[in-house]
Amino acid sequence: MSSSSSSYQFSRRALLAGAGGVAASGLLGFRPAFATDGPQSYTASWSSVDQHPPAPEWFQDAKFGIYYHWGVFSVPAFANEWYPRNMYNNGSNENNHHKSVYGDPSAWPYHNFINGARDKAGNFVQFAPKLKSAGGSFDPNEWAQLFADAGARFAGPVAEHHDGYSMWNSQVNEWNSVATGPRLDLLRLHADAIRAKGIKLIVSLHHAYNFTGFYQWVPTQSTNSLKKLYGQLGASTHQQLWYDKLREVIDGYQPDVIWQDFNLTQLPESRRLDFLSYYYNRAVSWNKDVVATYKDGFNNRGEVFDYERGGPAGIQTPYWLTDDSISSSSWCYTVGIGYYSLNAMLHSLIDRVSKNGNMLLNIAPMADGTIPSGQRSVLLGIGDYLKRFGESIYATRAWSVYGEGPTQMGGGSFTTPRAGTNTDIRFTRSKDNTVLYATVLGWPGGTLNIGTLGSNRINLSTLASVQLLGSTAGQYTNLPTRTQDGSGLHITMPSSSAPFSAPAYVVKLTFNGSIPAPGSGPTPTGWVRINNVSTNLALDSGGSVASGSALKQWNYDGSNNLQWQLVDLGSGWYRIVNRTNGMVADSWGNTANGANCLQSAWNGGNNQQWRLNNVGNGRYQIINRGTGTALDGAGLTTAGSAVQMWAPNSSTNNQWTITAL
Repeated sequence: MSSSSSSYQFSRRALLAGAGGVAASGLLGFRPAFATDGPQSYTASWSSVDQHPPAPEWFQDAKFGIYYHWGVFSVPAFANEWYPRNMYNNGSNENNHHKSVYGDPSAWPYHNFINGARDKAGNFVQFAPKLKSAGGSFDPNEWAQLFADAGARFAGPVAEHHDGYSMWNSQVNEWNSVATGPRLDLLRLHADAIRAKGIKLIVSLHHAYNFTGFYQWVPTQSTNSLKKLYGQLGASTHQQLWYDKLREVIDGYQPDVIWQDFNLTQLPESRRLDFLSYYYNRAVSWNKDVVATYKDGFNNRGEVFDYERGGPAGIQTPYWLTDDSISSSSWCYTVGIGYYSLNAMLHSLIDRVSKNGNMLLNIAPMADGTIPSGQRSVLLGIGDYLKRFGESIYATRAWSVYGEGPTQMGGGSFTTPRAGTNTDIRFTRSKDNTVLYATVLGWPGGTLNIGTLGSNRINLSTLASVQLLGSTAGQYTNLPTRTQDGSGLHITMPSSSAPFSAPAYVVKLTFNGSIPAPGSGPTPTGWVRINNVSTNLALDSGGSVASGSALKQWNYDGSNNLQWQLVDLGSGWYRIVNRTNGMVADSWGNTANGANCLQSAWNGGNNQQWRLNNVGNGRYQIINRGTGTALDGAGLTTAGSAVQMWAPNSSTNNQWTITAL
C-alpha cells in the first residue's frame, strides 16, 4: 500500500524508535509515549483504516473471552434470542407459545416485556433485574469474578441485540435499560466490574439487523418511538441511529473490542468507514490498541474476521476469532436449555488456539441475573485447566503445524464443538519460538507417539528437554526417555495410567535455539511433479493460458505444463511456479469449499503462498496462506478436471505427493 495515502500513516513505535526513543511532545503533534501501534490518525477511507493493526499483541495473547446474551428476550425464556422476531410469525412455535402464555402479539406486543405487563395467568413480567444490594439476584462483581476464575482475558455483554433495546444510558434511544425496565446502566456496571478484575472489555452490538429484516412480521407501529424500536423509521434514519449508538458506546465506555454481527453490508460503505475511523481515532486518544471484529462489511487488513460457532480446519492467517455458545439450542437462557460438555468446549478452545485464533464463549444468564450452575461448572472447568496449564495457551502462537489425530474440528462456521481423543494432539509454541507445546486431548498411555515429529520430517538434534506439565502450575515431570524414527517421536510417559486427572495433558519440548521447521527432508529446489493421491492425476497449468485460468489435473506425460517449482519464501511458505507459463498457483482469496484454484503472475500476496502440511507416507496437504483452504482433487478422475480448494481434512482428495524430476 502506498505510504502517500496519508501524510501521517506510519507507525508511532517506528517513529519513536527512529528518534532514539526520545519523544518530543511537539513532534508532529505526538504525545510523549504511545501504547498503540499503527497510524496516529485515521480518515474515513479504506486506504487509511486498512493500516490499523487488526489483532494487537494483547489480543493474540488473550486467547479466551466470554460474552453473554442477556436482555429483554431472556424474559420469555422460550426457543431462543430470536423470540422477538418469531413471536410475530403466525403459526410459529414462538407465536403459538406467546398466544398461549401472554396473548396475541397484536394485543400483547414485545415491548410489554420492556414496560411490564401481566401475562394471561396474572403474573407481572418485565425485564427488570435487580442488584443483590437492592434485594435482587444480579451482582456484576460476582459475574466478573466468575469470568476471572474461568480464565477469560476479555469479557463483556451483548449491549444491544437485534431487538433494538440498548443496555446502556442512551441519549439517542429511549428504549434503554436506564429509562425503562431495570433503571440501571447495565453496560456501565459490567464494564466497571470487568475492568476491576484486570480483564479487557468487549462490547457486542447486533443492531444492524434491527432495521434490515429482524422485525419483518411486525405490523406498522403507531408512534415514532415504537417505530424506532421495531426498525420502521426508514433506512437513512436507522443508519444514523446505528452510528450514533456506536459512538455512545465508544465515548462512554471505551471498549477494547467492539464485536458486531452480520448485515453490515446493508449499511452504506461511508457509514462503516465513519465508524472505523472514529473508533480508531478515539483509541489513539486513549492510548490503547483496540479490536473491531466482523462477519461482513469490513476486511481482515484492519479488522478481525469472526467465525460463528466454528473456525478453519487448519492454520489460518491473519489472526481470527470465533464466537461459540455454551449451548447448542440457544444463545440466551431458555427453560430446559442444555450445554456442551466441558471437554467439548475446552478441546475446541485448544484447537482454535493451535490454528491461530481466539475463542469468545457465550453464556446465557437468566433474566433475573442468575448464571445457572451448569454454565458455571463449564466455565470453572475451563478456568481450572487454564490455571494449571495456561502456559501452553496464553501468550503462545500457532506453530507450523496445528496438530494431528483423527478428530476433525472446524472447517467453517456452524461446526459443532467436539471432544478429542487421546490420539489427538494440538501444537502451540512460545513467542520466542524456543518451546513447543504438544497438548494431548486425553491420557496417551505409557507412550506418547507424535507422528508430526518423525525423523523423516524434523531434525530434533537441538531438543534440550521434554517435560510433562504437572497437576499444578509450575510443576514439571522430566521425560528423559524418547526415541525418534520415521513414524514419529516416541516419548515414555510416567505411567500407563494418568498420574492426575485433567481434560488434556501437555508435553513441553524445549530447544536450544529456535524450534526446527518441519519438513520431509529438504524440499526439492528443482522441478517437481505434484500428484493427487485420490485421482493419481498431476497438477496441470493447461499451458500458455490467460491469468485467472483454472488449474487442472492431467495424466502425467512429462510435459512442462505438469512441472512445477516450489520456491521457498521463508517461514514455511512457498510459491508454486509452473514451468510452461511462469505463473503461480493462486487461490484468488476465494474461501468457499469447491472454489477453483487459479493461476496468475506472481505478486507476492498471501493468496499465492502455500504451506506443505506433511500428513505422513510422503503425502502433503498444500494449504493456501490467504484462505486457509487446501488444493483438492475432489475425486475427479477425468483428465482435464479442475483442481478445487477445500478446507483441510482427512480425505485423500486433499493429499498430494511431490516427486522431484
